Formats: sequence, structure tokens, C-alpha cells
Amino acid sequence: MTAPAEQRVRHRRKVTRRRAVIAGASALGITGAAIVTTTMLSSAGAASTWPTAKGSQAVSSTIKVSGTYDGGYKKFYGSGALGGDSQDEGQDPVFQLADGAVLKNVIIGTPAADGVHCMGSCTLQNVWWLDVGEDAATFKGKSASSVYTVYGGGAKNGSDKVLQFNGAGKLVVSKFQVANSGKLVRTCGNCSTQYKRTVIINDVDVTAPMNSIVGINANYGDTASLRKVRIHGDSSKKIKTCVRFKGNNTGAEPTQIGVGPDGTSCLFTASDITYQ
Repeated sequence: MTAPAEQRVRHRRKVTRRRAVIAGASALGITGAAIVTTTMLSSAGAASTWPTAKGSQAVSSTIKVSGTYDGGYKKFYGSGALGGDSQDEGQDPVFQLADGAVLKNVIIGTPAADGVHCMGSCTLQNVWWLDVGEDAATFKGKSASSVYTVYGGGAKNGSDKVLQFNGAGKLVVSKFQVANSGKLVRTCGNCSTQYKRTVIINDVDVTAPMNSIVGINANYGDTASLRKVRIHGDSSKKIKTCVRFKGNNTGAEPTQIGVGPDGTSCLFTASDITYQ
């Protein structure tokens, strides 16, 4: 389940198109020093250039992944049961990752259904969403020790949330880029089971229009740390950085209670955000 939209960004879209610390560093093929952790939030460089697809594959039923799945930069898109053209909640994903799984070098095209589901700790390395469906990725682990790592990649055209954090644990997003979407990250505002959630966002590029970078539930003890966030095309500074909500477990619409750094839930300073 994903939370309903608090605000939506509208896009012009073709009628036929629709809306897509470290866990397993050795599987990534890169050193832990190159990845964001809770104790080291620095990394160099902006997000990578969008890749060109090397072939494409229609997906009519969810691809279930355990271990490591390397897509070789092939484009995967929904068809059949995954090929609808709506923003309906509760859709199935294109990929479902078991606890500890790694998904890498994948382009998710359109239709994108509900993108990627992580059922426990997972790593998404260089995963790109051309046109976000219901959500790009949803994190569902039930353990407080779950770690979800999003390293590299990017997402465009998400009408609401891009990364939906429904489960427990920690979400680390680094060297990622997002454009023309609602929110980069949202911890679930009204899931029937709520958790204290930790979000770390480091070395990312955000391109307007966007509503906000991250939304969290202050009343459940959520925290969001932002470092090296570059915002593009927003000279009037309309994009909200970190939005605090009063979440609930009843399904009701969450209440916004604050915006910006507060030293308790939204952990960053003005120097962590630059406008370009």
C-alpha cells in the first residue's frame, strides 16, 4: 500500500503513456568507501548521464529477484496485467526483490506499473525510470535493521512519490537524479503499520518542477538527513526541502506540520542545499 498523494504535480502526457549503512556492497562491485553510510555522508560528483537502452523487454508478470540481477541496461516495460494506463494504488511491480537482493543496470520504461518492490534490505544500483508509474520503488521490510540503498540512477515524471518508504529501517539515496515529479522520498503517512524510519539523501540532483524533496512523519520519530543536494531550475525556491507531517495508521490524509530544518527530524543546514 502506498499513501495517497498530499499534493500532485500535473504533467502533459500522451494518452497512451502512463505514470515508474550498505546492503551487499560486495555485490555492487564497488568499495564501501564509495557509498554513503550513516557515518560518512560525503561523495563527489553529480549524478550520471541518462543511459541509452540496449534492447527492450516486455514484462507481463513480476520478475522476482534473489541474489543479483544485472539488466545490462536493457529497458523493461509492463505489458498485459502490468501494462495498464492508470495511477491506481495497489498495482504489482515490474521487479520484486527478496531480502538482500541487488538490482542493477536496469531501465524501466512505460508502462512502469508499480516499479520495484523491496521486501527487505535491498540495493538498487543504476536503476533508471523513464516515466514513473504508481511509484518508482517501494520499500517494505519489516525489520528495524533493514537497509535500502539507492545508488546512482534516476527517475522522471512521477506524478506523486518517487521512492515510497512503507517499511521499517533506513533508506540511503546517493548519486541519484529526479526531475518533474512530486516528491523524491516519502515515508508512508497513513500505513496501517507505522515505524520509525531513517532517510539519508546525499549527492543528488533535483530538477523542477517538484513539490518537495522528502516528506517524513515527525510524530513517529522519522529523520531525514540531506547533504549535497543540488536543485536545478528553481530560482524562486518553491521546491520544499524537508516536509514534516503528523502521520497516522488509520488511512486518513496526513497533516503537514512544518517545512525545513528543525534539528530534530529534518537534519541539514542551508549550505547543504544549492540552487543551480
